Amino acid sequence: MPNSDRRTLDELASRLPSHHLRRHELLAPYTTFRIGGPADLFFEAGSADALSDAVLAARELNVPYFVLGLGANVLIGDRGFRGVVIRNTAGRYEFREHGSICQLWTESGAIVKDLIQESVARGWSGLEHYVGIPSTVGGAVWQNLHFLSPAPARERTMFIAEVFESCEILSEENDRKTVGPDYVRFGYDDSVFHHRRDIVLAVTFRLDRGDSATMHRILQENLSWRGGKHPWLDWHPSAGSIFKKIEGVGAGRLVDQCGLKGARLGDAQISHIHANIIVNLGHATAKDVRALITLAQQTVERECGVHLEPEIAFVGEF
Repeated sequence: MPNSDRRTLDELASRLPSHHLRRHELLAPYTTFRIGGPADLFFEAGSADALSDAVLAARELNVPYFVLGLGANVLIGDRGFRGVVIRNTAGRYEFREHGSICQLWTESGAIVKDLIQESVARGWSGLEHYVGIPSTVGGAVWQNLHFLSPAPARERTMFIAEVFESCEILSEENDRKTVGPDYVRFGYDDSVFHHRRDIVLAVTFRLDRGDSATMHRILQENLSWRGGKHPWLDWHPSAGSIFKKIEGVGAGRLVDQCGLKGARLGDAQISHIHANIIVNLGHATAKDVRALITLAQQTVERECGVHLEPEIAFVGEF
């Protein structure tokens, strides 16, 4: 690394609280894939203010940065990240109850699983549909988190946008402001945050009073349904779906039709359970995963005439 870059990193490090800052931290333990080399700087932002301050400092000094939540939907390169990785652990939240409705205000590093548990315990409905999907609040809004409606119908997809009210952001112009759904422009696996360098700091969801028995049934049915179709992260780490949805036919179905379930390169394997998921069998590298993605793309394009576009983000140096 050039001396000028080192000096800039040292300058950034001097502006961040030292007890939350580490150098050359391996990123693999902070991702659901359990893959990724070291970050030059690794900072844990424990509040929305700390997250905003860290991003502003990195932008001012022109240091590359990446905001990391639970580390799903991302593949970090084996050589790591040149710059600063800001891990968002800002998890404060408040239930603001108004009769039969509730505004749940939460910082963007809060874990959706924790909010679901607390919401259901308090009798507030709206988040229980997204149980079992590893995500922070910021990641949920970024991706417009979604899941099929409750059993047995499952006739439509339910989106986090349906309970979203507003969010506080640090814009790419460095303005801190509150925005609503019109600004966020939710789509399928999409939002404005895919297209602008805005940072979500906090979110307000609108929840309704719910029936406890119904909510617990939804939790159980969705966990069971998801568990039968997705590999368990504790045993087979993954980043979730590898390829974007294709209207009319699933990407995983095409991979499966090409006989690639179980295909393996190194310790990366296309899951036997879901062909749109690549799992880490223990010591998979980012290089293994990239090669397996290329194999799937080339095979499906050759045999089906369809180009598969990756859904996951590729971060750092490969």
